[in-house]
Amino acid sequence: MAVRSGRSKDLEVIVLRHQLTVLHRLNNRPALAEEDRALLGAVAAALSRPRRADWLVTPETLLRWHRQRIARHWTQPCRAPGRPRTSVELRRLIIEMATSNPTWGYRRITGELVGLGHRVGACAVWRILKHHHIDPAPQRTSVTWTQFLGSQAAVACGFATVDTALLRRYYLLFFIDITNREVLYGAITTNPTGAWTTQAARNLFVRHPQRLTHTRALLRDRASQFTGDFDEIFRTEGLKILKTPVRVPVANAFAERRIGTLRRELLDRTVIWNQHQLEHLVTDYIDHYNSHRPHRSLNQRPPASTQPPNANGQQQLRIIRATRCDGLINEYRRAA
Repeated sequence: MAVRSGRSKDLEVIVLRHQLTVLHRLNNRPALAEEDRALLGAVAAALSRPRRADWLVTPETLLRWHRQRIARHWTQPCRAPGRPRTSVELRRLIIEMATSNPTWGYRRITGELVGLGHRVGACAVWRILKHHHIDPAPQRTSVTWTQFLGSQAAVACGFATVDTALLRRYYLLFFIDITNREVLYGAITTNPTGAWTTQAARNLFVRHPQRLTHTRALLRDRASQFTGDFDEIFRTEGLKILKTPVRVPVANAFAERRIGTLRRELLDRTVIWNQHQLEHLVTDYIDHYNSHRPHRSLNQRPPASTQPPNANGQQQLRIIRATRCDGLINEYRRAA
């Protein structure tokens, strides 16, 4: 209808007011959008105070909305306080300079960046490197004992003791290449004298003539079995002798850890009766250690392996299991 009677309008107003009362009982604080606030503020100016008695908002709320709109209208955009954040590309460049140049300190990196057109303070460079756990230049330039031995292409040697079921003790002499963790078998005896150790060194070069070609140093402890004649054999082959400090086995950690691995994986799992059995188990284990056993420092590859790992996406794999060391160790390989 184009023209509505006053009675219908009054009834509609009554129904709408009752609906508002029901909604008010369900939600005492309704969420109002910006458009709702603008409409209520505009209508409130045209109505008298008595007619606004039952509204959802009070006159103080309307005034507060008005003040907030004025504040938002006249507020100028501004950036966050403090210096601007260093860009991601510049942070990557700082990290690359620190890792590629161990002798560069914070100020040296800052000067290099100025030459490239980036003005970054030394404190900002320090915070970036500290956040990425990069040590200062004096600590980055220091060479650890492990790094020094690796740069020297050193070979460590040591003795491992084995007690038989009849309480007879055998001494196992072995060598380990620090660069690739390959173990070389020396000899086994019950009386490791200086003459026996010297002869074992001669046999080492006869048995493994090619494996020690690129070796430049021999790491050994100060045991009495390592005499001057023993050292002279290695000096003749062009190797430098590195002696560990007195009573510091951690300086020869490669040999000590090798002994621990040998005991955990082999010797502690069986009973040794004689030298023949011991030599058979040890040589078989060394072959397994060099050709098959994975090493974490070598990306889970064996020391003597030259082939890359097989990358096969097939779900069904045919695996063959082989035993070593009289069934104490298992090896798993792909079927041909």
